[in-house]
Amino acid sequence: MVGELTGRDEELRRLLALLDPASGAAGAGAVVVSAVAGLAGVGKTTLAVHAAHQAVGRGWFPGGHLFLDLRGYEPAGQVTAEQALGALLRAVCGADAELPDDLGEQAGLYRSQMADLSLERGAVLLVLDSASTAAQVEPLLPGGAEHRVLVTSRHTLASLPATLLDLAVLEPADAAAMIAKFLGAGDVRPGREPGALAELAGYCGHLPLALQITAANLKADPRRSLAGLAAELRDEQARLGLSYSDEGQTLAVRASFELSYRRLPAAQARLFRLLSLNPTPESSLDAVAALTCTPADEARRIAVGLAQAHLIEPVTEDRWRMHDLMRLYATDLATHPDGYTDQSDQNSRDDQAEALDRLLDHFANTADAANDHLRALPGQPVPDRFRDRADALAWLEAEHTNLVTAVTRTATTHPRIALTLAISLAVFLGRGRHFGDAITTGHHALAAARRLGDRHREGIALNNFGNALWEVRRFEEAIAAYDQVAGIFRETGDRHREAVALGNLGNALAEVRRFQESVASLTQVAGIFREIGDRHGEGMALGNLGVTLAEVGRFEEAIDAHHQDLAICRETGDRHGEGAALNNLGIALRKLRRLEESVASLTQAADIFREIGDRHGEGMALGNLGVTLAEVGRFEEAIAAYNQDLAICRETGDRHGEGIALNNLGIALRKLRRFEEAVAAHNQAVLIYRETGDRHREGEALNDLADVLKEARVSGRIRRLWHAVTGTRRADTDQPPTTDL
Repeated sequence: MVGELTGRDEELRRLLALLDPASGAAGAGAVVVSAVAGLAGVGKTTLAVHAAHQAVGRGWFPGGHLFLDLRGYEPAGQVTAEQALGALLRAVCGADAELPDDLGEQAGLYRSQMADLSLERGAVLLVLDSASTAAQVEPLLPGGAEHRVLVTSRHTLASLPATLLDLAVLEPADAAAMIAKFLGAGDVRPGREPGALAELAGYCGHLPLALQITAANLKADPRRSLAGLAAELRDEQARLGLSYSDEGQTLAVRASFELSYRRLPAAQARLFRLLSLNPTPESSLDAVAALTCTPADEARRIAVGLAQAHLIEPVTEDRWRMHDLMRLYATDLATHPDGYTDQSDQNSRDDQAEALDRLLDHFANTADAANDHLRALPGQPVPDRFRDRADALAWLEAEHTNLVTAVTRTATTHPRIALTLAISLAVFLGRGRHFGDAITTGHHALAAARRLGDRHREGIALNNFGNALWEVRRFEEAIAAYDQVAGIFRETGDRHREAVALGNLGNALAEVRRFQESVASLTQVAGIFREIGDRHGEGMALGNLGVTLAEVGRFEEAIDAHHQDLAICRETGDRHGEGAALNNLGIALRKLRRLEESVASLTQAADIFREIGDRHGEGMALGNLGVTLAEVGRFEEAIAAYNQDLAICRETGDRHGEGIALNNLGIALRKLRRFEEAVAAHNQAVLIYRETGDRHREGEALNDLADVLKEARVSGRIRRLWHAVTGTRRADTDQPPTTDL
């Protein structure tokens, strides 16, 4: 929550001058707003946001504006470069965008997207809040003088390539005015007690955060005089009783925190302390209810009271966030009550332990229910905790950071909870492509299972860990993990999970081109699922087997496997599996030149993916459909399919898929002798493949570009485009086939 700006006229003028595109401030793409000696609560965010709003309001940033909290001082850990880049890329590319796994590729995609935004819409303003080091900011700088970046930090980030602005506390008159403004024009106390008002501002150290909290206490108690409050603050012990030092300049903040805390009703004070147990600063109403062991309506009343005292701030109707320094203060109170609670130290510790157990049980049970919804097939019973799958997914998205942090924090102290949580999160993290978190939670889950001696859940955790490794293309490690998993479940007699592990092993073997081993493993898997009567598992195994058979040219067998998979998916109501089966079947049919059947199959696949809202799957099917349409000479329809695929790839942030769509589009355009459009498409494909590090496809795209130039008889304009991409001449080569997605 950003308060009103009081004072700061000169600082605001300086920031706006740096943001003004007409100022010619070369190299001023990032402005560090920091306090003298890194004092917290000085109003860095307020100033930055107000400057940003004014700059955007003046039309300086037609490309848009983005805000990101880097949590540089959060004890649970600051936002990493990978997390920050992921958040920014999803903001630019869309929430469902598929991002590269490699940090370098993400950085390249981010710079490319920001460059595209600059060309297409204009400059962008990026506000990076609460950075702790220059290293946290540098990967996020888009580069170029057209964009602007505002950074807030408790430190003066001198090594950052930016114009630095150290922000001091307010002038005495502005500090007093801030209290009066917060109280409102109808409050007569500031005008009646100007001396006490100035005294209060002085005791607050003229620090905006302290001023705001003090004013909130006054506003909550309209009968309290300013002089009476000032008298309380004259007692040094009242201000310094719970000393906390943040580089030696946090006395005013501590005094304000303490004052607010001591005036809280017992229930609010207890919640304030217990909120420090939440894994991250943001807590939901359900978490508050679990911590306090109260019904939801009572928990809301307590939390709203804390928000009114400005000790937490509302995020949504049912979520609140605690400022990082407040959180440190709450943690200190919970650890060292020192007379600020009616409970004894032992009782306080017991209360906290019980509250933590309740919170962790809430996370584990709710995550388990959400996981059931994500995994359920149509008609299967699911817990009534959530209305539907979308409701379960929304909860997981909202609690994502809390849940992952809970796993990492409790792996040694509460291993059973950590293991349960990690297993429940595996599907969500995988489908959401949160592979870094999947690897982290998988690692902790595996350690927890081994600590507990739980072989069954060790196998489950190791399988999930292998899945995460597979997704980030660490195939050899994944193969080793799956091999161990199969051994564990063979040892425990769990045929179903042994088959799952062997199926994953077969897929991983195919990725490293060990096709014969893959075929053998997947054939065994299909047999096991058939033997135990698991139709859904049998269908998945047959689908994967069909893909591998096609890789080794056994197309008739592949088509038969896909037909069996398709029948099972329709029998079990698995619409997503049906779409995948139709897509794979369409590819195999094209290989055998059964092109009209291929078109029909791929059209159905795209329709199903569109129906169930799977944009990635829809784009994949449309791209494959375009390839088949081109092979039967229906080039206009192929171009339409490629353009739809291209739009989806851009919407979802699939940079590599965008390159494939562009190159296939260029080939179809060439067939219609639309040479300049074809050159532009191949040109973009080459640049994307170069950016994403796919040298093989970059070479294919260059060869396709050469074919266009040859057929177009190399006009002067097209020749210049060619040299811009290659920097040299290349010999003409045969056109490679279009690429299957």
